[in-house]
Amino acid sequence: MIPASVRIFVCTKPQDMRRSFDGLALTAQQVLSEDPRSGALFVFTNKRRSRLKVLWWDRNGYCLLTKRLHGALFQLPVPSGSSDSKAAINGRALGELLRGIASMRRGRARDRS
Repeated sequence: MIPASVRIFVCTKPQDMRRSFDGLALTAQQVLSEDPRSGALFVFTNKRRSRLKVLWWDRNGYCLLTKRLHGALFQLPVPSGSSDSKAAINGRALGELLRGIASMRRGRARDRS
């Protein structure tokens, strides 16, 4: 469970999932206008919304959680303003986001063995 005092920001602009610690920290600074070392969680997804990364600073270094969905998509929250590139969410909303939603595309989730 994530404490209620932890701020969570979702970047609503798709990101290159090849980016890692430093690239995503730079995105948190430049795109989201937030300090990546503030202790907040920063959530990033790719254009297809099938991959997700969560970046946070843990006292002496960055941590990165990565998740890739098969046959499902991440449903991003809607930013508060039309020009905003971020949305603030709580821990419960992050849990729902991490679960993903079933893909509506037919044939995408079939077994290829």
